[in-house]
Amino acid sequence: MDSTTGAPGHRRPVPSSALELPRLSPGAFRGSVSTEISAHLEKLIAVGELKPGDRLPSERELAASLGVSRASLREAMHELEAKHLVERRPGRGTTVRPAPEHVQTLYSQLSDADHQLRDVAELRGAIEPRLAELAAERATAANLVELENLLRNPVAEVAPEESLRLDLEFHMLIAAASQNPLMSAINTLACSWTSSTRVLSHSTRYAREVSYLGHRAILAAVAAGNPAEARDAMIRHLADVAELTRDRFEDGAAEGAP
Repeated sequence: MDSTTGAPGHRRPVPSSALELPRLSPGAFRGSVSTEISAHLEKLIAVGELKPGDRLPSERELAASLGVSRASLREAMHELEAKHLVERRPGRGTTVRPAPEHVQTLYSQLSDADHQLRDVAELRGAIEPRLAELAAERATAANLVELENLLRNPVAEVAPEESLRLDLEFHMLIAAASQNPLMSAINTLACSWTSSTRVLSHSTRYAREVSYLGHRAILAAVAAGNPAEARDAMIRHLADVAELTRDRFEDGAAEGAP
């Protein structure tokens, strides 16, 4: 079955080198060691770098590779297991779990549908404010570590493609912080359907600044545990992005006119 759907495939051993903790810049937000580990691994799962069925290195090997104690690693794995992201079995090691069956069914029913961009934009408007609201209620310390470090540096000067990648990652991490796998799956679908259009909202320095400031406002509300403000910040952000996308589309159409 296709790993992009969250369905299990064959077990792929993951080398320790692929799981190394990122080097944080000075002043980056830090939690406990176990929180940083769980945040890092959860991010790799959320963005698809760790796929369902992937088998992690042994506890001893992974702790040595990450440069952390086995006690800290064990605590991080307990958190990931509690979120149903990994499965730990004696003698079989730790593997990344597939998405719940109802999420896999959703993918199989919708992935090949004829998607209209307007419909997907309306889907984003319906689901992402609620995801932000839930994230403000449910985000763990690990979720906040990854979100804060993702937004550590402004994106105005980066290439549009890199800005888009960071944008998609932010929204996927917000969805993961909602702790609702079904809504997170719908959000992942919406992200994949709209990436070709979303790049329009990252094509200028001004557009990238607007997007970044929108993300900052959302994260501030999530970190403060303010669901209503998180929802409203996401609504404002989506409205700004829709306007930027429409303006760039109209500019492109005008340039291509005879």
